[in-house]
Amino acid sequence: MSVQNSTPHVFDATTAGFEEDVLRRSLEVPVLVDFWAEWCGPCKTLGPILEKLAGEFHGAFLLAKVDTEKEPQIAGAFQIRSIPTVFLVKDGQIVDGFQGALAEGQVRQFLQHHGIAPAEPADEAPAKAAPLDPQAEVARLREAVAAEPDKDELRLDLALALLQTGAPAEAERLLDALPANLATDDRAVKARARLGFAALLADAPPPAALEAAIAADPGDLRARHLLGVHRIVGNDPEGGLEQFLEMLQRDRSFEDGLPRRALIDAFRIVEDAELVGRYRRRMASLLLV
Repeated sequence: MSVQNSTPHVFDATTAGFEEDVLRRSLEVPVLVDFWAEWCGPCKTLGPILEKLAGEFHGAFLLAKVDTEKEPQIAGAFQIRSIPTVFLVKDGQIVDGFQGALAEGQVRQFLQHHGIAPAEPADEAPAKAAPLDPQAEVARLREAVAAEPDKDELRLDLALALLQTGAPAEAERLLDALPANLATDDRAVKARARLGFAALLADAPPPAALEAAIAADPGDLRARHLLGVHRIVGNDPEGGLEQFLEMLQRDRSFEDGLPRRALIDAFRIVEDAELVGRYRRRMASLLLV
């Protein structure tokens, strides 16, 4: 049942490469770790389902296959007592798992529960649209909402546009008024995360004052954190990520792991996938040394 090289999203995990291939890569994309063996009947039922979904999801998650007969050290580290056993690893940590040969529908529900949805095939990814002027987009959406006041999707779009222009109070009112089906929309969830960042700035000094504090004391991590939040909220995501990364490099344990938490929260907000991937890799290189 070896699957090495059968698809770019499925691979055989080994003891020697586990840290790089599973833990480090899980900082960029979720990894399902499937513990199996040739003699295991249920494994032969579950394995093809997992491999099928890994291909269908086009890299939204990776599937690491661990042959417990060949890799007993990995099985021991995960305290495997029965197979098949599957663990989900994200950001270098186990977040969930299941035992036994689930049906395909149940595996899909497991992935959906953790926010894992099929990605676009690499050769069919849509071209990036030219960035919109935030103020012009707010004006356009206000007119659209006035023309169709009962269309809740337009209100969500307006809330997102308002966040881009630094109007969190009005955006929050719009989000609070959304019906339940839209309140759990991925865009609404991201908007709530962005509001959380904005709330941190309620009594914060302005960016210029924070920059002066950092110039006087580069180790002032509280100032770096607030400046990073200013940058993220103010549409300078790379500037914000750079401040959080500098915090991680200087003291990863600051305020009970705030640098890492700030980076992870920012990754949920920043829309530029290439930028997020680059900073995830830089974060991984610091955490895994």
